[in-house]
Amino acid sequence: MGASLNTLQQETMAAPGTVAEVFGAFLKLGLTSFGGPIAHLGYFRTEFVERRRWLDDRSYADLVALCQFLPGPASSQVGMALGLGRAGWWGLLAAWAGFTLPSAVALILFAFGVAQYQGLAQFGWVHGLKVVAVAIVAQAVWGMAKSLCPDRPRAALAMLAALLTLALPSAMGQLVAIATAGLLGWWTLKIAQPGGGQAHSYPVSRQLGSAALLLFAVTLIGLPLWAAATGSSTVALLEGVYRAGALVFGGGHVVLPLLQAAVVPEGLVSNADFLAGYGAAQAVPGPLFTFSAYLGAVAHGPLHGWVGGFALLATIFLPALLILVGALPFWEALRQRGGIQAAMAGINAGVVGILASALYDPVWTSAIHGKADFALALLAFGLLTVGRVPPALVVLLAGLSGWLMAMG
Repeated sequence: MGASLNTLQQETMAAPGTVAEVFGAFLKLGLTSFGGPIAHLGYFRTEFVERRRWLDDRSYADLVALCQFLPGPASSQVGMALGLGRAGWWGLLAAWAGFTLPSAVALILFAFGVAQYQGLAQFGWVHGLKVVAVAIVAQAVWGMAKSLCPDRPRAALAMLAALLTLALPSAMGQLVAIATAGLLGWWTLKIAQPGGGQAHSYPVSRQLGSAALLLFAVTLIGLPLWAAATGSSTVALLEGVYRAGALVFGGGHVVLPLLQAAVVPEGLVSNADFLAGYGAAQAVPGPLFTFSAYLGAVAHGPLHGWVGGFALLATIFLPALLILVGALPFWEALRQRGGIQAAMAGINAGVVGILASALYDPVWTSAIHGKADFALALLAFGLLTVGRVPPALVVLLAGLSGWLMAMG
């Protein structure tokens, strides 16, 4: 009987699926998955390991380890790989679309409200969204510091990265901080190599993986050169968003300073509109990277509205896709290299520092203007961290509190 059940499970996991099946499964998650990337990975395991049995626990754990090792939105990359393994390349696209589009559409609609009603970002309830962003980023820094900076050497790397980012408040400063943390991690950190286990098989050849990595690198290098040669604000915007998607390590909230550096200094999005959208992004399900759709819709320039929203949405996810496809056929060899593990540990510590610097500027400096704002942020942080209240509910409460304070 046990052997028969085992055989049935193996046949279920091996059976190919359909694109419609993949899209439906991920659309349900895209409409209901609140709580950030760690929560998303829990939802995925419940849905695809326990309920649908698309793969077993060991294969799922190995896939999660790969996507947490890579730059990019880990939960979205896991979803892409699950769709790829279930229904091929169209399955990958269906998984991404089902999980991503609900929140992207909601944020684009919010952007239309910000653009149509001048001064909306100054309304009390929108200021409440900006204040709750302080608590959410603080919670992200706290949680990431505990897991990614568990010892003094990595805590020192995080502090160094924060100081470099504050001293060089630009995209170049963030690149310098990431590179410095990675190199110092490579040279100084001692990281235990991962245990055994075999990587799950996906339909990606080494030739295709190499081509994807080459395209990723060419685009990362070529876009800034193209922007400098043409002076085009549109190319510069696409370059900044692509770079943000390519350099996010350690969690989706790290995209905040990278995107802020890409759109606010250039005047494409005001700082008030930027933080209002970031606060609103906490109230929708799905990946935080859909914040880019809001920025594209609300931006001033040739790219705006629906076209701008979907253009930036595709741009920020493109490097995550290319890196995932490039890494899948090489993962088993990569995961055994201690030097790479040490460099990644250093980079992860560095992005904690970058996010901590963003917590101060622009998040804190733009939202906290008095004792009432500080008290609201502290309350929201307590609800998120100690009370474990869902982020969407905290956002709604903060918006209501901001409105009440403005009325008073």
